[in-house]
Amino acid sequence: MSNLEELATQPLPPADELAGRWAAQAHDHKASDGEYQRIMSDLAFGKDFSDYMAHAIWTKDGGWGEKTLQPYGPLPVTPGTSVLHYGQEVFEGLKAYRRADNSLWLFRPAFNANRFNQSARRLALPELPVEDFVGSCVDLVRQDERWVPSEDGATLYLRPFMYASEAFLGVHPAAEVTYLNIGSPSGSYFQGGFSPVSIYVSEDYHRAGPGGTGEAKTSGNYAASLQPQEIAYEKGYEQVCFLDGETNTYIDELGGMNVFVVYKDGHVATPALTGCILEGGTRGAIKQLLAEEGVDVREERIALQELLDDIKSGKISEFFACGTAAVVTPIGKLGGEGFVVDVPTGPLTKHIHDRITDIQWGRAEDTHGWCYRVK
Repeated sequence: MSNLEELATQPLPPADELAGRWAAQAHDHKASDGEYQRIMSDLAFGKDFSDYMAHAIWTKDGGWGEKTLQPYGPLPVTPGTSVLHYGQEVFEGLKAYRRADNSLWLFRPAFNANRFNQSARRLALPELPVEDFVGSCVDLVRQDERWVPSEDGATLYLRPFMYASEAFLGVHPAAEVTYLNIGSPSGSYFQGGFSPVSIYVSEDYHRAGPGGTGEAKTSGNYAASLQPQEIAYEKGYEQVCFLDGETNTYIDELGGMNVFVVYKDGHVATPALTGCILEGGTRGAIKQLLAEEGVDVREERIALQELLDDIKSGKISEFFACGTAAVVTPIGKLGGEGFVVDVPTGPLTKHIHDRITDIQWGRAEDTHGWCYRVK
């Protein structure tokens, strides 16, 4: 078990004990009934936003200041604000689920809170206490409860983030940092839902390199993935897969998801964490579930050429991606410079998708304590 997974096992206080840390301010311009109905009747992913946002400011001399829920809206950002020049920023992503009994839940918020702080350390940003991080989610979801969809598969996606908000042009860690948590009522990440996606392997561009920020959830990593993602789109693919930046040989991850390879002999492999890969909470959950079912799950370096050879020879029976937004998605096609292969799909991908989502939505028992009740 990784250090991050160990930290994520630490129990959290009940939501009622965390509620109220982020006091709600008055809000006189919430979305109208008409605007609310328009948004909730046509849910996309990350396009519209709920009424409130959590807000706090940290200063080098005073630490974390007042924690509030403010009306969602524009921020006071001057041209000299540090994040605009040096990208000192980290973020997280998690979902609030409305179950059949109308209760509201989060999935593995302690993992997100601890990964947030791991990312913060790498970017020389202040850590936010785990209970304050989770408390911001609790208060935001409770205050914006109407924005948690009731449709099957739809959620209120939460985006906690913090950035260097001090105005300066010198290259040093900011003495002022702003934390925010915003909510976006969202449908499926992929428009096709649970159906195979096509992946383009980028051999000319890399998401991260040794000693870099690959294991941190920071905006620069995603900015680096955008041009190769555009190239993938132009070639007719839906996502891009990156190779390691040191040897250009091994599979790392997709632009925003981890990957698993299922072999016909029964074992499953996922790329080993090298410091260049973002460790995902869904990835960790899948590893645990498979291991408990007696599956031989291995973390190892997976060479692209070996992967292609094994697909062609029939040694590989399935290939899938996973992450908070898409949960579990089968990969049906893998292409790159000089190659295109169709990837078989099979029952294990659907099985693990159903196991994860059944736990998240309360249709199956949560024996790991991953689900956290908000209300």
